Amino acid sequence: MYVHTEAIVLKSFSYKETSLIAYCFTKDNGKISLIVKGAKSKRSPKYAQFQPLSYIDIVYYSKPTRELQVLSKVNFKESWPRITEDLKTITLAMVILELTEKIISIEDPFPQLFETLTEVLRLMNRRALDPSLLFWFYECALLSHSGFRPNIHGHDLPGISLPNPKDGENSFDILSILLKENICDLSNLETISSKDKKLISNYLWTLLRYHFDSISKIKSISTIKEILRD
Repeated sequence: MYVHTEAIVLKSFSYKETSLIAYCFTKDNGKISLIVKGAKSKRSPKYAQFQPLSYIDIVYYSKPTRELQVLSKVNFKESWPRITEDLKTITLAMVILELTEKIISIEDPFPQLFETLTEVLRLMNRRALDPSLLFWFYECALLSHSGFRPNIHGHDLPGISLPNPKDGENSFDILSILLKENICDLSNLETISSKDKKLISNYLWTLLRYHFDSISKIKSISTIKEILRD
């Protein structure tokens, strides 16, 4: 069966001499793994199209009994070149992709989360908002759409004591806005104190690690914590 859908490339790597394997988050079917034949050929644009952060329109042949689906057609849908111009922004964007790749299961659709991801990356590219806010916004959406919406009114979970969201100057109010999942509300947030940044970052990361063991393998955790405090 041929499937036509939008997709964001989460990661890709070489396969044999001329091909790539790409993990993509699609609007209609969630995460899929694709084999992109001939992508490393000098005349093929597919190598560029299947780099992380690429927002593409694809047609692929889907066979449920096969782990790797076969790409048929691909075109760029939208470009976000300014993300790569700023170290903080590109670092946070790449961790967003890594979180998505590690948490979302193969062929488990999350269309609303896909829309959130595209809007977050689009705003990162526009430099419209602090990328830390957009990163936290996506963390909240990822938790909520995975069935683990944070309860900021009761901060303890079995076997773990979470940072108290009310311990910061405005951290509780900021988290309340983030959890509303209305990205337009982020523009109303004023300068955030260092204490609030540290608390929000630790609170959301602790929740993600509690619910998803797979993210403990992310190598850039310490770097991200420092970035989110700035």
